[in-house]
Amino acid sequence: MSNSDRFMRRLGLRYPIIQAPMAGVSTPSLAAAVSEAGGLGSLGLGASTVEQARTMMTATKALTDQPFNVNVFCHRPPQRNDQNEHAWIECLTPLFQQFNAIPPEQLNEIYLSFLDNPEMLQLLLDMKPAVVSFHFNIPSPEIVKALQGRGIYTMATATNLHEARQIELAGIDAIVAQGIEAGGHRGMFDVQAIDQELTTNQLVIQLVKQTQLPIIAAGGVMNGEDINDALANGAAAAQLGTAFLLCPESAATEGYRRKLKSQTSDNTVLTTAISGRPARGILNPLIQLAEQYGTDKLPDYPVAYDVAKQLHGAALKCGNDGFAAYWAGQKVARSREMSAKTLMETLIKEMS
Repeated sequence: MSNSDRFMRRLGLRYPIIQAPMAGVSTPSLAAAVSEAGGLGSLGLGASTVEQARTMMTATKALTDQPFNVNVFCHRPPQRNDQNEHAWIECLTPLFQQFNAIPPEQLNEIYLSFLDNPEMLQLLLDMKPAVVSFHFNIPSPEIVKALQGRGIYTMATATNLHEARQIELAGIDAIVAQGIEAGGHRGMFDVQAIDQELTTNQLVIQLVKQTQLPIIAAGGVMNGEDINDALANGAAAAQLGTAFLLCPESAATEGYRRKLKSQTSDNTVLTTAISGRPARGILNPLIQLAEQYGTDKLPDYPVAYDVAKQLHGAALKCGNDGFAAYWAGQKVARSREMSAKTLMETLIKEMS
């Protein structure tokens, strides 16, 4: 039995296709549509409160009885630096003034890490989604065992072999191998470490050889041919994020959709400018300013994200949607606009 067949049998999937759990963009209707079509739909709960997470999981369960994945952020607490934070606010003040807004006096840690959120853990134990996945780091083996004890399958993102070995040692069930092509936030555990910037294919091949766990290929996967390539390299499944952004079921705004459809080539950049952690998205004025300012002087994640979101909100009130975080992968120009059900059918046909 192949790696893919074992993985699908374990989770009750018909196809080795996972819709990436994109926080702020994944919706219950998107996750349910993918799961109903035989793949694994996902919810991104990293930016959600416990009550928001409960609402999203309840809504998804109302739409499908098929397995789905929920993803949580396991980032380390930010190292606060008042001087850096106030300097960055001061740098952005002219932009706030341009949009007739008052800049914040101080910044906040807007997302609570799963590592510091026992209420979120209890919610997952109570609601028992089929899969729980971790991004930015991993929880303790005790938490992993507690989830598995409720019949929950666990996965975690790795961007290199060192992270993959930590995932394996923690007893987690599968590894999401995130290549440099992927849109959104890099799942790297330590943002101060040198990023090896391995492509998805390079990382999958390495992890298949060096670990015993199922490997999910993530990054630059847009069509059935890409999925087949990942499986040929030994992956158990492929995870697609950018490919699902233009589906009507996603929560991408009209401005986001226009940006995605206007990309005729790779105009994405990997930057810490918006959130304080490396993430790939479409170039915007805030990224350009931060790169000139010096991203090493920016506040940590998710503190930097606080002011970025406030600036976007101020700009949006003036009809300017150019300061949003339009996360997207390197192959965004190959995005297709169709329903999640149709996209799944198209991917499956392309794989055959």
